[in-house]
This record gives sequence, C-alpha cells and structure tokens, in this order.
Amino acid sequence: MISTVTIIIWFMYLVSLYLIIFWLLVLIDKKPRNRDKLKMYHNVTITIPAYNEEHTIRRTLDSVFNLNYPRNKLEIIVVNDGSIDDTRKIVENIIRKRKDFDIKLINKKNGGKGSALNSGLKIAKGHFFTCLDADSYVRRDALLKMLPYFDDKEVGAVLPLMKVHRPETVLQKIQWIEYIVNLFYKSIMSIVNCVHVAPGPFSVYRKDILERLNGFDEKNLTEDLEISLRLQKENYKILQAMDTEVYTFVPKDFKAFYRQRNRWYKGTILNLFKHRTLIGNKKYGDFGLIQMPRVAISGVLAVSALFITFYHFIIVPLAKKFYDLSFIDFNLGFNISRYIKDFTFLSFNYTNLFFALISFTLGAIILIYAHRATRESFFKYGYFSVPVYLISYGLLASLIWLGVFIELIFGRVQKW
Repeated sequence: MISTVTIIIWFMYLVSLYLIIFWLLVLIDKKPRNRDKLKMYHNVTITIPAYNEEHTIRRTLDSVFNLNYPRNKLEIIVVNDGSIDDTRKIVENIIRKRKDFDIKLINKKNGGKGSALNSGLKIAKGHFFTCLDADSYVRRDALLKMLPYFDDKEVGAVLPLMKVHRPETVLQKIQWIEYIVNLFYKSIMSIVNCVHVAPGPFSVYRKDILERLNGFDEKNLTEDLEISLRLQKENYKILQAMDTEVYTFVPKDFKAFYRQRNRWYKGTILNLFKHRTLIGNKKYGDFGLIQMPRVAISGVLAVSALFITFYHFIIVPLAKKFYDLSFIDFNLGFNISRYIKDFTFLSFNYTNLFFALISFTLGAIILIYAHRATRESFFKYGYFSVPVYLISYGLLASLIWLGVFIELIFGRVQKW
C-alpha cells in the first residue's frame, strides 16, 4: 500500500518538474519582447527612501548623478524616514554641493518604506516614478535601457537586472547565485506576463498608474509585492529588463538574512490572502493559473520537504537501525559486514534515483542558462559557491518558511 509520505513526495516531484519544464518551454517557444532605442527624454522622478543609511546613501546618490540622462529631466527625492543617524546631514551636505541637480529632501517620522515612497509620490513631477533603495546603486545606462519598454502602453512597470554587490561571506555568495537564478526566472515570466513582484532597487513605474492606484500600501510588509499584484489585477504588464543592472547589498549573517526573508515570506502570505481572487483565476491568464498558485504553494512545499526529508530520510532510518542493532547488542562491526555481504544493486530505490537525476539535470540547465543570461561566470566567486548553493539554499528557505508559519499561527506580525 502506498504511504502518505510517498504520495506527498511524488506530488512535490511532479509539481517541481512541471514548473521547471513549463518555464523552459516558455523560454524555448517564445522570444523576449523587442524594443527600440529611447525616442525622447521623459521627466523621471527617482525617490530614495532612507532609514539610517549614513554608510550607503552617498554611493546611492552618486550612482544617480552618474546616470547617462539629461539632468534637467531628472528629479531626485530623498525621503528621510525618521533616521536617527547622520543620514539627514549627509544628504543636506550633498544638496548644497550638487546645485546642478534637482534634489529634494523630505524629513518625516518613521512610517516604513511604503509611507516614504508615497511621500515622494505626492510631490513627484516626473512622468515616470522610480524607486531606489538607499543601499543600492544603479548602472549609468539604466534609464536609457529601461524606458523604451514603456512604448507599449500596457506596460506599468519595468525592472532592472538586480545583482548582489561584491559578496564576501558564504551566505552572501549563496544569495548572489539566488538572485541570478531568480532574475533569470523573472525574465522568462516577463515573456508571458507572470512577474509578481517589482523589487525596490530601481523599479520604474508609470506615475499616473501609481496615482490612480492610490500609491503604495503603507501598512504592508512587502509593499513592492502588493503594488505588483494590484498592477496585475489591472492587467498592466511588468517587464524584466536583462541588459542593465542595479547592485544591492545583502545580509552578511544568518540573523539579518532570517529577519529579511521572514518579512518577505510573511508579506507574501498576507498579500496572497489579500489578493486571493487572483489565484487560479483564468481571467489573468498564466499569471492567475500558473504563477499565483505556484507562489501560494511554495511555502507549503518547502516546509513539507523539510519535514519529509527529516522524518523519512533521517528519523525513520535511524530508528530502524537502532531497533535492528538492539538485537545484536549494538555490534556495529557485525552489522556493517552483514550489510556489505547482502548488498546488491537491487538495494537502490531506482525510482528516487531517477527523479533525483532528472531534477539535477534540469537544475544544472537552469543554472547554466541563468549565468549566461545575466552575463556572469559560473565560478566567479569560487568553485564551491554553486555546490554550496545547491545543497544549502533549499534548507535555508525551508527553515525560514517554517518560522514564518509558526509566527503566523501565534499571531506575530511585525511592522515593516
């Protein structure tokens, strides 16, 4: 009789394989949208929400000053969201020195990123509204590469290729590969309009659409995800550009990593509930039928995989081995010699080995394609970065998802 665990394992296998094959078929079958060069220079507002960013705000602003774009078409708004460090003084000093740019500083009480962005949106004069996290910096050609996508009137937002800035620790190198893989997937999703989140580092929006949607949700843990779901609800396209980059700093240690991902994952669950009418809704095409269900079950599958791996491959074998050893007074030498004597190639579970091989092959294909698409060397940060990512990333994500579910059960939802 087939056990419940076996059914769950097969379900996870089939769902994972289906999604990987689906995205690969999209990549093979459909080409990314063509775009022309920028036809005219539009007014662009770049809003930088900042909370205690004294160590990074200068570099962020310098990257904006270096943009290959007419200065008279740029409006820069820095929103100091109640910083208690020297962020305000640094920005004021920069404003005094850079009279050649239109820079505004808004000082307000701490209200979170959504509140800070809305403060900038209220006074923004640009035709396009751009968000730039204060711990990120953008490449010079970003606007020239991204704005032409808006020639399509149905495009509501365009995203740059986001990469990790000079990873140093093992955890940062794992995130470096994670970003490469995720952005590659997002480029494929962009082809069939399935992008569900526009991250903070240099996402460009049509300002009039944001105003019509009443701006960002100020009480939301993940305001970038929430506004993206509303854009999809209004049938606007969110496109991923792959030919220009923005670089961002990522957590160095597990504590900061957990805190960041806990907010991301928890915000995902809360926004899925808020916009649950999108899930499985054929009105929204592949986004409703494929992407939203995928996002909805990702956390459940991650936690299920964690429990099944721990129970089925660690607890049960150890318990059985302990039980068997109890009959021979825990004579390990005898047990090992008997195992070697009785071993045959029929001892393997070839079903699991087959699916593991298929999963490994498809995963390798994804990694190769992702590095090519993002113009990165496979072993840029050492020969062990990729193997460590493959071994540890799923475990890290599963542990964080487990923590999120436990916190939600006990009603713990932090502020932004």
